Amino acid sequence: MEPTDRTTSVHALPTSVEYGGREFAITPAVLETDRGLVLIDAGPEGMADALEVHLSDLGYGLEDVWLVLLTHHDGDHAGGLADLLERTDAVVAAHPEEAPYVEGDEGPIKGGDGDRYPPAPVDLHLVEGVRIPTVGGPAEVVETPGHCPGHLSLYLPEDRLLLAGDALVADGDDPLSGPKPHFTPDMDRAMESVARLADLEIDQVLCFHGGSVEEGTKRIREIAAGYESESP
Repeated sequence: MEPTDRTTSVHALPTSVEYGGREFAITPAVLETDRGLVLIDAGPEGMADALEVHLSDLGYGLEDVWLVLLTHHDGDHAGGLADLLERTDAVVAAHPEEAPYVEGDEGPIKGGDGDRYPPAPVDLHLVEGVRIPTVGGPAEVVETPGHCPGHLSLYLPEDRLLLAGDALVADGDDPLSGPKPHFTPDMDRAMESVARLADLEIDQVLCFHGGSVEEGTKRIREIAAGYESESP
């Protein structure tokens, strides 16, 4: 999405990257706040230049990013963080269960994520219910574990908008689906997270993989119910 259809405070940054030996599209995002920009996920290594171009198109620079919020520690989301921090004084926030992986105390959970990316410090630990003020209203932190132990999503209730991270994807045959099992160590827990998201009033979802879709609560409920019906 350019700014979303409902607000100018959220901007998607769709980018084509090479990661894990293949090229694919990802969609980080920025939120406008009175303090500057909140970047949702840093992307893989080598992403800083592409982010700089996107921000320039919006009238900003990397120096305007005051907070980097990581939805989780996978390399395509956090691998570019160390390089980004060399070019901005941003604070880094993540769930406490994700921090050891980002900081290098533990190796990434998923072997398919490629080599260990450069570690970076996590300054703030975020948990369920934390609110980040934006010019379009508060963004609420929602714990959505399963894809990773401390996976986070963001919900903007005034815009009925969900920034799903990898809790949902939109790059398959379906316009919106649950997390991919191959990349999700605890699928049962991940789908419990999807069921929790279905309790929110959502009209639009921004997925890191697949971008913005005009799907919401009804479709998320269908995804959760479909998994329950297939479970033994």
